[in-house]
Amino acid sequence: MSIADNKLFKTEESFEISSPYKLLPFNFHRLDKSSVFISNIAGENTVIPSEDFKKFCDHKLNTTTETFKSLKSKHFLMDSDDLLPVELLALKLRTKIKPLSEFTGLHIFVNTLRCDYTCSYCQVSRQTEDKEKFDMTEEQALAALHLVFQSPNQNIKIEFQGGEPLLNFPIIKYVVREGERLNQEYKKNLQFVIATNLSFVDDEVIDFCAIHDVYLSTSIDGPSDIHNKNRPRPGKNGHELTTKSLSKIQEALGFDRVSALLTTTAGALDRVEEIIDEYLRLGFMNIFLRPLSPYGFAIKTKSFSKYQTSEWFEFYKKGLDYILKLNKDGIHIREQYAALIVRKLLSPFPTKYVDLQSPAGAGISAVVYNYDGKIYASDEARMLKEMGDDSFCLGTVFDEYSEIFTSDNLVSALDESEAHSAPMCRDCGFLEHCGADPVYHVATQKDHVGHKALSGFCAKNMSIFELIAKKLNEDTEESMILKNWARY
Repeated sequence: MSIADNKLFKTEESFEISSPYKLLPFNFHRLDKSSVFISNIAGENTVIPSEDFKKFCDHKLNTTTETFKSLKSKHFLMDSDDLLPVELLALKLRTKIKPLSEFTGLHIFVNTLRCDYTCSYCQVSRQTEDKEKFDMTEEQALAALHLVFQSPNQNIKIEFQGGEPLLNFPIIKYVVREGERLNQEYKKNLQFVIATNLSFVDDEVIDFCAIHDVYLSTSIDGPSDIHNKNRPRPGKNGHELTTKSLSKIQEALGFDRVSALLTTTAGALDRVEEIIDEYLRLGFMNIFLRPLSPYGFAIKTKSFSKYQTSEWFEFYKKGLDYILKLNKDGIHIREQYAALIVRKLLSPFPTKYVDLQSPAGAGISAVVYNYDGKIYASDEARMLKEMGDDSFCLGTVFDEYSEIFTSDNLVSALDESEAHSAPMCRDCGFLEHCGADPVYHVATQKDHVGHKALSGFCAKNMSIFELIAKKLNEDTEESMILKNWARY
C-alpha cells in the first residue's frame, strides 16, 4: 500500500503552503492583547498588531502593507528564492557575536577584604580593618597582571574592589604602576577604577588618581537616613564622609571621574523619587536602579528575602517614570539599566554588561583575582565562594592562562548558560537581548540553568524588557528620550 493510499498519512503536497513569502527564524512575546513583540536570531525586533502577527504566521499578510515591508527589511521573511536575505541575516549575527572573540575586558582585583563598614546587605565576607592577612600581596598582584595582559581584548579595565580597597592602597599603587609599565609593550587601551566607599580618600589618593588617570566608583543608597541605615560604620556618618569626599573628588578631578551605584533595600522601596533627587543633588546624571543580590551578608541577615521581585519592579517602574518626567522637564538624567536594554534592542552591538550576555559573561567578559590568589569567573562567583561554594573557581594567579580559561568549571558554566538551549529561554521573545547568570541560579536554585519560572533573575528581566518594549513602541516623547539613551 502506498502512502497516497494510507489514510493515516497526508501526502507531501498537502504540506506545501501557497504563499508569496517564507518565514525566517524568530521568537515572539505578547505584550498585551493587541500587540506582539517579535525578534530574530540577530536581535532585530519590532512590535506589530496581534491581527497582523496572526496573518504573518498564516502566510496571509498583505505584501503591500507597511508591516510586511518592515518585517522584510528586518529579515523576518523572504519573498523570493534569492539567498541574499539569509546572507545578510548571517552577517548581522556575526556582528552580534563578534565580541565573544575579544574575550575578557574587565579584570577585578580584590586587593583586600578589610572594610570599615558593616553593611547588612554586603555580598562578601568582609573583615575588620586590622586583619591584614586578607590583603593581596605584590607577588600575587604581579602574577595577576601578567594574566591580564594575555587577554586578546584590546580594551582592558582593571577595577579594584574589596572590602574597602583603599585600606590596601600600596597594592593599588603597585598594580597601576606595574600595569602602565607592562602596557608599554602590550599597548592596550588601559583604564583603572577604584570601587570605594570614599572614607579613606585624601590628598595622596586624589593626586595619584590625577597623575595616573584613575577613575573612582562609590555606593550611595539615597538620602542620609537611608544610606546610613543601609551602610553603617563607626560614627554613623557614612553619608557625610562619602558626600564630603565626593565633592572633593569632583572639584579636583571633574564630575566624570567618579560614579555611584545604588542598592535597593526594603526600606527604600517607597522612596525612589527621593533617592533620584539625591543623586541629582550630588551632581550625578546617571543612576542604576538595582535590587539586592543573593550572596554573603545579604543572605545571612535575610536582607535579600525582605521583598519580592514584583515589589522591586514597582519601585523600578515608578523610578523610571520619574526619570522620564525629569527628562521632559529638561533634566537629562539616565537610568543605566534601561539605557543598556534600549541599546540592545535598537542596535546590532551587544553591551559589555555581564548579566545581559549569552553565554554568560562570567570569565569571558569579566574575571576576578581574589585577595588570596584564587581566580573566579565573576564578582558574584567569589561572593558565592565566601558562602562555601567554590565551584566557580578557575585556578590561581600562578597557573597558566590557557589552563585557567579552559578549566572545567568555566567551560561547564558557559555551556550550561547558553540561553538558546535552556528550557523556557529558547522560546522567549527576548532571548536575543537577555542573558544568563549561572552564579545567581546556583546561589538560589543550586543549578547552573535554574527553573526559569521560579527565577528572580528572569522575572526581573522579563518585566523590564516588556516595559521598555512597550514604551519604545509608543509615539511619545518618552519613546524619543529612551531612544536617545541608546547612544550611551
